[in-house]
Amino acid sequence: MQEFSVLMSVYKNDVAENVKTAVKSIVEQTARPSQVVIVVDGPVPDDTLQALNDLQKEYVDLIEIYPLEQNVGLGNALKEGMKYCKYELVARMDSDDIAVESRFEKQLAMFENDGELSIVGSDIAEFIGDESNVVSVRDVPQEHNEICEYLKKRCPFNHMTVMFKKSQVEKAGGYLHWFYNEDSYLWVRMYLAGCKFANIKENLVYARINEDTFYRRGGKKYYNSERDLFKFMLNNKIINKSQYRKSCLMRYIIQVLMPNRIRKFVFLKLMRQKPKEVKN
Repeated sequence: MQEFSVLMSVYKNDVAENVKTAVKSIVEQTARPSQVVIVVDGPVPDDTLQALNDLQKEYVDLIEIYPLEQNVGLGNALKEGMKYCKYELVARMDSDDIAVESRFEKQLAMFENDGELSIVGSDIAEFIGDESNVVSVRDVPQEHNEICEYLKKRCPFNHMTVMFKKSQVEKAGGYLHWFYNEDSYLWVRMYLAGCKFANIKENLVYARINEDTFYRRGGKKYYNSERDLFKFMLNNKIINKSQYRKSCLMRYIIQVLMPNRIRKFVFLKLMRQKPKEVKN
C-alpha cells in the first residue's frame, strides 16, 4: 500500500469537538495515512489547542502540528503545510468534516489503477448538526473530460475530498491565496498544466454546513472573487466571452442580488441532490 500524507488547516472559528471528530475519521481508516500535517492558521481558542495537543499525544508517530503566528487564510496555510508533506500522495481534509472509513482505500486504488492520474475527489453529503441529518448531496462529474467541461462553469471537485500527487500540484504553482476560491484557482491551473482528473461517484466525506455557509457564498466580495476567476479562465482561453458573461451574470444575481434565504433555497434545491440519493 502506498504511503501518503493528509493535509489539514485549523483556525479560530473551528469547534474543538468537530476538529477531534474530523481527525479521528482520517486516522481510523481502512487505509491509514503515514503522516497527518495540521497547520494552525493563527491563534485559536484554548480548547481547540488542547484538542490538538491531545490528538498529537494519542497519535504521536502520526500527527504533526505547525502553528502560524498570524492568520494567513486557507490558501496560504495549505501552501505552508505542503512544505511538510513527506509523500507524493497528499489527501486534503477539512477540520469540521467526517471522512467515510474507506475513503483513502478507494482513492489509493484509483491511483494504483491509473498511473497518469493527478487528482481524485468524490461526492459529498452535506449535513447540519449530526451526520445523520443529511440535507443535500453535492454530486460532481466522474471522468476527466466531463470534469474539464464542468470546470468551465462550476468547481469540479469537493475540496475536502481530494487526494493528489504533490508533484502535479507543485507543477501548477501550488496553493495560492484567492478569496474563498483557492481550490478552484488551483484546479484551473492544474487544467492548464495538463493534469488528469477523476472523481469517485460515491459520498466519501460528510461535510458540515450551517446558515453561515450561505452568507459566505454571497456578497460583493465573494462575487468579485468568482468574477476574477472566470476572467482568469477567459484570459487563458479556457472559456470564451459568451461563457464569461453568462457565468458572471448568473453569479451576480445569486451572490449579490438574492437575499440569503433565497440563496439558500437555490443551493439546496437547485444546485444539490436530495438526501435520499446519498451514496456511501
